[in-house]
Amino acid sequence: MPVHEQKIEEHRVTVEPFYLPQGDEVAIARAACANRLPILLKGPTGCGKTRFMEYLAWELDRPLITVSCHDDLSTGDLVGRYLIRGGDAVWMDGPLTLAVRAGAICYLDEIVEARKDTTVVIHPLADDRRELPIEKKGELLSAPDEFMLAISYNPGYQSVLKDLKQSTRQRFVSLEFGYPAPELETEIVRREGGTGEATAKALVRIGSMTRGLKDSGLQEGASTRLLIHAGKLARSGIPMRAACRVAISETLTDDPELLAAIDEIVSSVF
Repeated sequence: MPVHEQKIEEHRVTVEPFYLPQGDEVAIARAACANRLPILLKGPTGCGKTRFMEYLAWELDRPLITVSCHDDLSTGDLVGRYLIRGGDAVWMDGPLTLAVRAGAICYLDEIVEARKDTTVVIHPLADDRRELPIEKKGELLSAPDEFMLAISYNPGYQSVLKDLKQSTRQRFVSLEFGYPAPELETEIVRREGGTGEATAKALVRIGSMTRGLKDSGLQEGASTRLLIHAGKLARSGIPMRAACRVAISETLTDDPELLAAIDEIVSSVF
């Protein structure tokens, strides 16, 4: 098996991830894939965007290459670069190029965190051209039908400096994610956190109440992910209030007044 095929197989999702659809997002994503359209996931931290992509990759039986974007992410990090090995310059594909060659799904998580000049490289991949220019090699790579591009960002963190340009976003089919409805979120916390029904309901109630503190200065309320973390700690024998303190309160803020407010919420529920 060629080296690039070995590498891509490492990214195949072989076990069905646990995912409860919030609406018709799975059907829309499948239709987008069938029509070779890229998708944009937008929503708050920890609401299930990454798990959705894992589930989609499993359902479509496509390898999933995920890139967590950051301020220092360069075009070379995505596309590839020459490396010196044994005195020779050897080309190494970046994750985006690897995904295009293999017909995989490339998921760029929190795309607005990447440098602006980096995001431009995805433009010809995200329109009808479906091409990736590799300038350092003088190569123009055409994406096979199986290739799919997906990006995500959190609109709650938008700013003048970190926003998704219209020239980028208008190339995508957009799926908006939010925190699940209470019944759905309870089932997710119960299943993922390994808690009982009553505990899961209580944690979801805490999550909902912390989300109401945004007007009081809290940047974001507790995500479903944090509720699961608290459930897992409690399942391992940590007292519930302590589990909520370290998994929710201390994670969300350092502000003494907000910490006290969240701790009061926890005390009122447990």
